[in-house]
Amino acid sequence: MSFIEEIKTAAKQRGKRIVLPEAMDERVVDAAVIAQQEGIAKIILIGKPCKDISLDGMECILPEEDSRLELFIDQLYELRKEKGMTKEEAKRYLLTDSMYFACMLVKLGYADGIVSGACHSTANTLRPSLQILKTKPGVKLVSSFMLMIVPNCSYGENGTFLFSDCGLEQNPTSEKLAAIAGSSALSFQNLVHKEPKVAFLSHSSKGSASHPDVDKVKEALEIAQKEYPQYEMDGELQLDAAIVPEVAASKAPNSSVAGKANVLIFPDLDAGNIGYKLVQRLAKAEAYGPITQGMSKPVNDLSRGCSKEDIVGAIAITALQVEE
Repeated sequence: MSFIEEIKTAAKQRGKRIVLPEAMDERVVDAAVIAQQEGIAKIILIGKPCKDISLDGMECILPEEDSRLELFIDQLYELRKEKGMTKEEAKRYLLTDSMYFACMLVKLGYADGIVSGACHSTANTLRPSLQILKTKPGVKLVSSFMLMIVPNCSYGENGTFLFSDCGLEQNPTSEKLAAIAGSSALSFQNLVHKEPKVAFLSHSSKGSASHPDVDKVKEALEIAQKEYPQYEMDGELQLDAAIVPEVAASKAPNSSVAGKANVLIFPDLDAGNIGYKLVQRLAKAEAYGPITQGMSKPVNDLSRGCSKEDIVGAIAITALQVEE
């Protein structure tokens, strides 16, 4: 059984309610049907589906006709009135932006998580989520990761890696890199059920180069080791030193992570985004994400180039992110 099939099987045991606020997209509708029929999640679609489908137990919501609309208007107004939102604005957001309606469904307990982004931009997916659902208590920032499954690969966890941050933090500080590493280690542990081995990546390995960018990564490691002592972490490491045992033996011989890393922390968004797409295209890897971490409730942002299979995988991962 492939890794993503294991994720789907585990999700079927959870019975979670996942909102898809983009019924105007054919890929989303197809994924909704697959996920509902296979029992991966209980699907809630927002909007009129763009094609004829059998709802077959699926909930399909038209916000303007929903009996909870007035409740949602009142609640959204209460949440945002200190930021200047009026009731009229709350109503407009709920009727014109399906992400706001989706977030209120989750906020008030009518659903467990959201998968969006096939049509919405990352900003349009995450802005309502941060305004309404907010970050998880004790978490310093929301970040994202890609779950990468590389075929015929002995590196990482038999070809399974977590890459972070590939979608949100443009140029994180040392403190933010450390927080991203802590969240990523926990995400890997919860989804893969294996011990995370976290590598802070750089163009330098253990002082082989001198530059402020290298210093940032070194400082991030120091912060992370103090704040997350339960995880094995090391850096700064070049990519080959992080995942290839033979290279690690010469570049970082005393490291417990080098040559074994399965969680890769990239120094900035450019490196992370380029890195995951290189692996996806050249190694023909499965790439699931960007998966958001650090939100009080799971909200995941699809790539706008996603396939229906990608969306089904994201639904399953979102279901597993829901805390019992």
